[in-house]
Amino acid sequence: MQSILELQPNLRQKVAQVAQVAGYLWQKGWAERNGGNITINVTEYVNEDADKMPAICETQSIGLILPAIRGHYFYCKGTGKRMRDLAVAPMENGSIIRICNDGAHYDIIADHPVQPTSELPSHLLVHNSFIESGSPYRATLHTHPIDLIAMSHHAPFLKKDILTQLLWSMIPETKAFCPKGLGIVPYCLPGSKELAEATLRELSDYDVVMWEKHGVFAVDTDIINAFDQVDVLSKSAQIYLTARSMGFHPDGMSQEQLQEMTTAFHLPK
Repeated sequence: MQSILELQPNLRQKVAQVAQVAGYLWQKGWAERNGGNITINVTEYVNEDADKMPAICETQSIGLILPAIRGHYFYCKGTGKRMRDLAVAPMENGSIIRICNDGAHYDIIADHPVQPTSELPSHLLVHNSFIESGSPYRATLHTHPIDLIAMSHHAPFLKKDILTQLLWSMIPETKAFCPKGLGIVPYCLPGSKELAEATLRELSDYDVVMWEKHGVFAVDTDIINAFDQVDVLSKSAQIYLTARSMGFHPDGMSQEQLQEMTTAFHLPK
């Protein structure tokens, strides 16, 4: 069977980016077994023939009504699929879905009847918010960075912006490349509506959200940029933890130095 990607180079490029990031997540140890999820809005990359493509399995319920994404297309990692396998074969470990006109159901249209992640409703809720608000963001990433999760087990770090300020202070690039910092969501049942709604609230102020004792959820214009934000936060966490393992508490950049960065590079305050 011919892949949907064969005659659609722009879509093929976007799916290749997902595969690239999936490989990075596995190499970094952030994607054990089937851990983590990726969902990207690919509506602008599919051609007009996609509207005519039939569903390849039974229509599925989202569990929510999301009117802003009616008729939109998404690439979704499959449920139970491993990032290391997705990196090699993205269309065998994920699928392209089309949101039905009721905003409450979706059809899988390519390439195989791979059921999307069980966290699909949470991801689509966020994507629906992007479209409603006119945001250019089209990618959502959930992954399990070891160092950041470890820091979420320390209650003082979970107070508003404490971890953000600490991570920004470890190396200048973190403030530059993750200028909104890190939002915090107290522990919620994975995949729950409560977790999805809390994440959506935090995304009004942050682009990366820490799920206490679980992982992070990042959003951006594409999946590469979403990964990069998590990557720079993780580097800062590693610097902090390395200093502590050497027996000292790192000084970090001062507030004056951070303000200098903010002014010099026109970053959000």
